[in-house]
Amino acid sequence: QVQLVESGGGLVESGGSLRLSCTPSGRTFMNYERAWFRQAPGKEREFVAAISWSGDNTYYASSVKGRFTISRDNAKNLVYLQMNSLKPEDTAVYFCAADPLRVSLFTSDYKFWGQGTQVTVSS
Repeated sequence: QVQLVESGGGLVESGGSLRLSCTPSGRTFMNYERAWFRQAPGKEREFVAAISWSGDNTYYASSVKGRFTISRDNAKNLVYLQMNSLKPEDTAVYFCAADPLRVSLFTSDYKFWGQGTQVTVSS
């Protein structure tokens, strides 16, 4: 049963921008910690960014810091990932995740996941 739905992925040229959205399906995640992960072909899923339930604290992988911004709108129960200055190495399927207990860098700590949205950056 899908709990989260990602959207906004697509094909973009190097240096371009995309904004991903994560929408809940069938339940609310208003007080949940939220995160984005990504998985490139042949690689393990890796942490990208996370945000606390209040939005006061954000965390980023070093590879995206300064280029990506995670944000949330609790009134709409949405989480966003604004991706600027995209590089070919950012190409991956991007997943959003949610957990009621804690912000984490590890996939195993998140209880709910979406099915992912493809982001492809051409050189």
